[in-house]
Amino acid sequence: DVFREGEWTKSIEMYTEALSIADYADSEEICVATSLLEKLYANRAAAYLNIGLYDQALEDCEKALYLNEGNYKALYRKAKSLKEMGRHQEAYEAVAKCSLAVPQDTSVTDLTQDLAKILGLKIRKAYVRSKVCVRYVSKLNNIESPMGMAVGMPEVKGLPAAVELAKNPLADTHEFKQACSSCYVKTGPGVLDYTLHTEEHKCKKDALLGRFKHSLDKKWKLIRPRPTKTQYVGPYYICKGNCLYPGHCTFAYCQEEIDVWTLERKGFISRELLFDPYGPNSNIRLTVPKILQEHHGIFMFLCGVCFDHKPRIISKTNKDDLSLCSHPVTKHDFEDHKCLVHILKENTVRYSKIRPLSPQCQLDLCRHEVRYGCVREDDCFYAHSLIELKVWMLQHGLGITHESIVQEAKKFWNSTALLQGAQISNVQRRFGPPNLKMMFVCGQCWRNGQLSEADKNKKYCSAKARHMWAKDRRVVLVSSHERKKWTTVRPLPTKKPIPSQFEICMHVTAGKKCQYIGNCTFAHSLEERDLWTYMKENNIPDMDQLYEQWLQSQKPGWGDETSNNSVRENGKQIHMPTDYAEEVAGNHCWLCGKNCNSEKQWQQHITSEKHKDRVFNSEDDQNCWQYRFPTGTFKVCERFLKSTCTEDELCKLAHGEQELKEWMERREFLLMKLAKARKDHLIAPNDNDFGKYSFLLTPEGLEETA
Repeated sequence: DVFREGEWTKSIEMYTEALSIADYADSEEICVATSLLEKLYANRAAAYLNIGLYDQALEDCEKALYLNEGNYKALYRKAKSLKEMGRHQEAYEAVAKCSLAVPQDTSVTDLTQDLAKILGLKIRKAYVRSKVCVRYVSKLNNIESPMGMAVGMPEVKGLPAAVELAKNPLADTHEFKQACSSCYVKTGPGVLDYTLHTEEHKCKKDALLGRFKHSLDKKWKLIRPRPTKTQYVGPYYICKGNCLYPGHCTFAYCQEEIDVWTLERKGFISRELLFDPYGPNSNIRLTVPKILQEHHGIFMFLCGVCFDHKPRIISKTNKDDLSLCSHPVTKHDFEDHKCLVHILKENTVRYSKIRPLSPQCQLDLCRHEVRYGCVREDDCFYAHSLIELKVWMLQHGLGITHESIVQEAKKFWNSTALLQGAQISNVQRRFGPPNLKMMFVCGQCWRNGQLSEADKNKKYCSAKARHMWAKDRRVVLVSSHERKKWTTVRPLPTKKPIPSQFEICMHVTAGKKCQYIGNCTFAHSLEERDLWTYMKENNIPDMDQLYEQWLQSQKPGWGDETSNNSVRENGKQIHMPTDYAEEVAGNHCWLCGKNCNSEKQWQQHITSEKHKDRVFNSEDDQNCWQYRFPTGTFKVCERFLKSTCTEDELCKLAHGEQELKEWMERREFLLMKLAKARKDHLIAPNDNDFGKYSFLLTPEGLEETA
């Protein structure tokens, strides 16, 4: 009923609740009909489709088809999801199977014809068999396609060869192949120690392999998904030495991986196209939910005049007059000067301006902005951030306006918040032993006979004494339905191996005080035994994790480091639009992501050593250079050329022409960064003290540069 009324998020919540009950029933060995489960998955997939969460919709369709591969509704929704994700060949295959079951369904016919046009396939005139005949032939011969073509089915004729990757910039130099963990097997400790087995098997084809066509090295190399969790937009580099994060490293493992990642990020190629050589006209459709799923954050409007001010000022709409910006002095007309901004809040707040798409805009990243900042600023025709490039591509494909993007973003996050809250609630209702109540209190107050919980900010206890709320100062209390008395519970014993079941201490059982010297590994109360058992069965190793889960059970999204308006996904904090609602008055440093609320605070920030270091240095710059940091003396060491230099790393002269060349490039690069920071007023006008970077301002350095 809720689904029919168009309340998609509410219906997802209810379908999820039903599936959770089914899981619980299965754990209790209570049988739930397969036909009911497949309907729940197929219906939830339809709800996901309506709010633009195509990945989740596809996942639910696959689950429904696993239970019943003939579920034509799941096949149709799978095809729609794949189409929206740009995987057109797979979508066509799915809708082809669907059309066998419902050959005269107009929705299926329309989708089939749309996909045929995208794939460049010729549409045959409709040839319709009677329904009885089609079903009879299919069942009799046990084949996936009838002898006659269903309505609107394209004629699959003259498909391009598998090696021909149309519109693929790498087609002339690279070749690609699909594989899975069964045929592409790890054979050594190195990140590239894999062997491809060619024996016949049912390949999942969920891994992409690549190699150079005309190289002597014929080994297939794994091309992992491009890392998207960082805001790094510089060139990719190959990981050096023994990788500390095998499989999860954000550095590439081979040149083939760099080539694919670079073109993927620019939007010139799609992984799906490499997997699907039959899609020459394939075009991955970006959506606002898809962009936010990958990059997180939120889209909103800010005052463009304040944003472009030097230094940058963040101002939203005025609370008292929505037609003006919130700047306390200038109060610009907000509607005339608003600009779209993507805001990402992690450890700091990062603002990325999204300029309007114009016919002159180039769908590529500005190489100057990526390295040291583009001096053309808004006059530049290239994208100044990865998120701006994605939005331009979205607008280029769909013609969507900035206003629609903001509305879609709000709708997506509202849906996500409700859905995450529903999923958390399903877990919360079953948290803790069913016969116990639980609470965490201040240990110091408890010793004094008081029950004091944390204040709302989780920094101090709620007593007048305001004791610090720290993990070593809080205790957990439990109360059973029978005794109704609060009892302390000690940490879970760390004895190895953990016993299969916990027993009550014999001293306590006899009504005496425990005589054991040290930490007794036997429970000192029934309540303690029950909580320990619960922690063991649910893999909760210590009181810190117990506290975190208990907090979330009290209010969705709460945690030691989580704001009240946030939810967590896969253990990571997701910020909602309300997290960005605070008013910001004063200057914003885009280098450090810091807001300053007064002129004094701003001056303290831009003259700090940490800020100055950020002007010249970033984590992404560390791997751009091969030689030592410049010493300020740009000459080649004569003694090094004669192999008589004994100073090694301490020598102030360059050890070779290559090192001197890099020093001069690096100096030019640092001077550009300094010029950009001065232009944006991120450096005090008369400040020339930059520590190890001060050589840039020496007469020799300036003369060399000139």
